[in-house]
Amino acid sequence: MNLQSVFGAERPIVGMVHLDPLPGAPRYGGDRDAIREAALRDARALSEGGVDAIMVENFGDAPFYPDSVPAHVVASMTTLVDDITHSVALPVGVNVLRNDAEAALSIAAATGAGFVRVNVHTGVRVADQGLLHGTAHETTRLRDRLGADVALLADLDVKHSAPLGGEFSAEEFADTAERGLADGVIVSGSGTGRETSLEAVERAVAERQEYGLSTPVLVGSGVTADSVADLLSTAEGVIVGTSLKEGGETTNRVDPERVRRLVEAAETVR
Repeated sequence: MNLQSVFGAERPIVGMVHLDPLPGAPRYGGDRDAIREAALRDARALSEGGVDAIMVENFGDAPFYPDSVPAHVVASMTTLVDDITHSVALPVGVNVLRNDAEAALSIAAATGAGFVRVNVHTGVRVADQGLLHGTAHETTRLRDRLGADVALLADLDVKHSAPLGGEFSAEEFADTAERGLADGVIVSGSGTGRETSLEAVERAVAERQEYGLSTPVLVGSGVTADSVADLLSTAEGVIVGTSLKEGGETTNRVDPERVRRLVEAAETVR
């Protein structure tokens, strides 16, 4: 994957828009307009702060469906992603929790979004939703059928889960990137906002080299203004949510000043 062509930057900073609970979710507040305004406010704050791209995720919908979400979730997210793509001049991506790659790819194709995040692309993981099965064989074929120019970013050893039947191994990198045809791989900490260690990133890069691959490695959680330069010295990109929020709380609104500080710290190595 050519990062410049997808994100407009060689070492992109991708800011998160965590959607409030959507209609049908247990904590839905009953106001669709408020969800839209909050999402647009966060997207604009990320853009003003200087990120290179934005990813939209149905973070407020917990507890999450393990795989296929209902049609009303797809409809709500499609509308919101489309609104965001028309409100900011940045590449936009989609993640449908917990692991609905078909929905994410379909939303991206319909709205012109440029990338998706797939939490479990290959293999099987154990999570609070039960067993999460990778469907790389279906996702890659769907992309071809839709004629969608959408990059697939897939997690390795994804947060809030554990591997089934053993520990994470270097072979999973090859399975995801080479056999699963992921365009980029994501390394993250144990949970939302949890630090991703530099050692974990270095290990992923070493595994990539071991298999003679060139797939970009991105960091998917716990990136802060203090850690971003070190992480980008090894990884090819970062996805940032929690540390860009007011008070560093995931459920708060995006703080443009926090965004600016992180972007400025990243510029030392970009």
